Amino acid sequence: MATAREVALNVLVACHRQGAWADGALKRELARARLDSRDAALASRLVYGALQDQLLLDYYLAPLCARGLDSLDPGVRDALRLGAYQLLRLDKIPPMAAVNETVELVKTALRRPKAAGFVNAVLRNLDRGRDRLPALPEDPVERLSVQYSHPRWLVEEFSAQVGEGEIEALLAADNAPAPITAQVNTLKTTPQDLARRLAEEGVEARPHWLPGCLELAGTGDLEGLRAFQEGLFYIQDPAARLAVLAAAPRRGERVLDLCAAPGGKSFAAAMCMEGEGQIVSRDLYPRKVAAMAAAAKRLGLPCIQTAVADATAPAEGTFDLVIADVPCSGLGIIRKKPDIRYKDPSAFPALEAVQAAILARAAQAVAPGGRLLYATCTLRRRENEDQVEEFLAAHGDFTRTAQETLWPHRRGTDGFFYALLARR
Repeated sequence: MATAREVALNVLVACHRQGAWADGALKRELARARLDSRDAALASRLVYGALQDQLLLDYYLAPLCARGLDSLDPGVRDALRLGAYQLLRLDKIPPMAAVNETVELVKTALRRPKAAGFVNAVLRNLDRGRDRLPALPEDPVERLSVQYSHPRWLVEEFSAQVGEGEIEALLAADNAPAPITAQVNTLKTTPQDLARRLAEEGVEARPHWLPGCLELAGTGDLEGLRAFQEGLFYIQDPAARLAVLAAAPRRGERVLDLCAAPGGKSFAAAMCMEGEGQIVSRDLYPRKVAAMAAAAKRLGLPCIQTAVADATAPAEGTFDLVIADVPCSGLGIIRKKPDIRYKDPSAFPALEAVQAAILARAAQAVAPGGRLLYATCTLRRRENEDQVEEFLAAHGDFTRTAQETLWPHRRGTDGFFYALLARR
């Protein structure tokens, strides 16, 4: 049976060799290995930690590899990162265990016995020299890139938007744990009653600065909670709900939610509408649509109608509010998906074209006097403000009534952008 460390190594190898996303690969490996909760937690910590600190770990490992890290077999390189992460970040793991277990992984999981001696030597040298690790680069941008493991281009892009005074706080927020936030199903309960119910199940629920939202701790298996099964709450970052609140859905309105899965914005809209009206929630993937329909049923929201549809295809009829939370680079949710920072930026122009196409198609479904909510979970200006400006230049019948970028280091939310556009 696979160990926690073997699961972690398999996930990293899948990410770097096959282009897999860590969350999906980890879920598959954990299901296959059937680890207990403690070992599953360790495997998750190793995967996300090694990815979050990848550039920093490589910076410390590189001087110990005579031929350079890039010359190594990708699996061996990932094993070194796992070992280095345990040595430098996990105080509760004895150094000898971190080294020996990593060496064993190289022998058995990677089947590279000849590389085991090399890995042993590198990690032992790292352990012996942990008090005299290489100084970080003197160049300010390069220092931030290495220290917080953000590619240099990303540090430069973010810095141009928030300024030198905030960039380090933003990068640190990207590497901090994301809180679990529950949105209260106000059609069934109140924040106070939900907090009491959760406390009875051993979950700590603290009031959030956003009304109707609770920050959870000690959740364990969320879906196993009775309060969850009874549809008293759903999980959604406050930033996404803030965007829906800005659009102010009203009772009796017709709402179209494009790219709707997993459904949080549709659920938030339904609660603003007090369950009265019609919400058509569309998404391209049948599996996601089925999960969204099940969640709407659990929450008791019959006003939500789900459908499999391409967001670039025409919608039937017009709507008072159209929500277009478009596919994006995802650079606002690095704290939840640490590997997303290593995306190849050369793929972004194709994404931007899709965003523009969805936004133009969404506009056609907005009734006269209606609203269009454009949203992304990225912080790139090209996908956010620039897209809105170009849309408005081409659509003289729309005006901007609200716009906001939410930064993780300012309000503790995901990085998120939304613009509310009104049709004359």
